[in-house]
Amino acid sequence: MSVGIIQERLATYGCHSTLEEEQALREITQEVILAGLARTDLFGQAGFQGGTCLRIFHSLNRFSEDMDFALEAPDPAFRLAPYLDRVRQELRVFGYEVEIDDRSRAGAAVQQAFVKDDSVGKLLRLEYRPRTGPLRKLRIKLEVDTNPPSGASFVMPVLDFPFPAAVRSFDLPSLFAGKIHALLCRNYLKGRDWYDFVWYTARRTPINHGLLSSALDQQGPWKGQAPKTNNAWCVERLRGLIQQHDWEQARRDVQRFVKSHELPSLQHWSRDFFMQQCAKLA
Repeated sequence: MSVGIIQERLATYGCHSTLEEEQALREITQEVILAGLARTDLFGQAGFQGGTCLRIFHSLNRFSEDMDFALEAPDPAFRLAPYLDRVRQELRVFGYEVEIDDRSRAGAAVQQAFVKDDSVGKLLRLEYRPRTGPLRKLRIKLEVDTNPPSGASFVMPVLDFPFPAAVRSFDLPSLFAGKIHALLCRNYLKGRDWYDFVWYTARRTPINHGLLSSALDQQGPWKGQAPKTNNAWCVERLRGLIQQHDWEQARRDVQRFVKSHELPSLQHWSRDFFMQQCAKLA
């Protein structure tokens, strides 16, 4: 059992609260899951995407809860269950005794499962263990889109922990396209989406418009309309959302996912701030 490796990794985070320690342990667990999946054939047919991908491979300064994947091409016969067996085996090596709740349904476009664990924390020396009550159970959602929009581009970064593993991932323009799709189509305000938007715009990341157009045609208000997006098209629609949103609510959503020294930067969030960020796309 390699619990010591988990303990050493946790020490590198320099946590200062129970919440930060929980977030760090979740991220370490995500990395073990990724490494285990890299020992299967999953990345021959799918790519890693979403906020956790941005966090692990591009140093996004916020923690992320879920692990999102998408097939390269539609495959209604894809099943997540065989990969979950490998996840369980890999985690067991590092001291986890996980519960896996596979909620996938045959024929569903998104295959979904939850990995839950309350065992490994009992084996670790936690600096901020709760003084009363049990440790909160780790909960990580895995989703695989089996009917993805076309147009994604991929890269193959190498994960260093817990061992070298090649993880096929969406490239940055494709990740940004996915984020723009979420911003335009999500029917509720999610501050983490806008945190990521700031990250992308600060780096002048280009948008994979082929992927974005395909995604909008598949799902959301522009479904079936075959929109042809460009940066100006995105700016016009994002500005409308920026005018409507409650930025105090957006800040509250993000706060628990960033370390304490990041919190002052959230005070800049306002309509004017996001209008300025949006202008970086023009």
